[in-house]
Amino acid sequence: MNETKSNLLNREEASGPLADQVYNQVLDAIYQGRLPLGSVVNEAALAQEFGVSRGPVREAVRRLQGIQLVTREPYMKARVVTMSAEAVVELFQLRMALEGMACHLATQRMSDAEIDGLLADFELDHERRIPGGSPVPRVFDLHERIVRACGNSRIINALCGDLYHLLRIYRRHSGTVLERKEDAYSEHWQLLRAMKSRDTELAESLMRAHIGRAAQHLSHHLDAAPTPARKAA
Repeated sequence: MNETKSNLLNREEASGPLADQVYNQVLDAIYQGRLPLGSVVNEAALAQEFGVSRGPVREAVRRLQGIQLVTREPYMKARVVTMSAEAVVELFQLRMALEGMACHLATQRMSDAEIDGLLADFELDHERRIPGGSPVPRVFDLHERIVRACGNSRIINALCGDLYHLLRIYRRHSGTVLERKEDAYSEHWQLLRAMKSRDTELAESLMRAHIGRAAQHLSHHLDAAPTPARKAA
């Protein structure tokens, strides 16, 4: 009887709110680099760290495989995805096409108040990220905000569904160098000014150029930073 109850609890733990919580914790660890690209996902260690059984961790890893953030070859340990120059080019080409159009549409559809609010949130987020400023209490994602404002459900589903997590990882690594962060801020500011001016063609062009420069920057630095798998070789 006790064994049956234990099995039921393990199944509930692996599929209920606790599983969602563990999934978000592992996802955050990948976002923040605590689980670096290419690193082994040690389910036992994560379960101990989070104070849970292996069940919800195993379910989290399975879900992360489904959104391409974790890979597992037959008879091999699960690993956080690694980035190749080819994969970067393909994903950023997709972004250039879809986000360029999303920006064009959002510039048409957003109200003046919505664009002003986006500008205000953008500046507030920038101030909070300045050394010595207040810590950022939430994630501000300008790209996601623009995509969700475009009104095209297919573009939104493509960029804000499962693919969003992989794109966010790639974008994070494209902006890790201080110089690129400063350039990205300037590019975002110009983009928002074009949107405020209702210049749809310029806004779309600036978005495409911004993503293109990010892709070029990331491709250039990929080989300079060895993954844990390379270090162990």
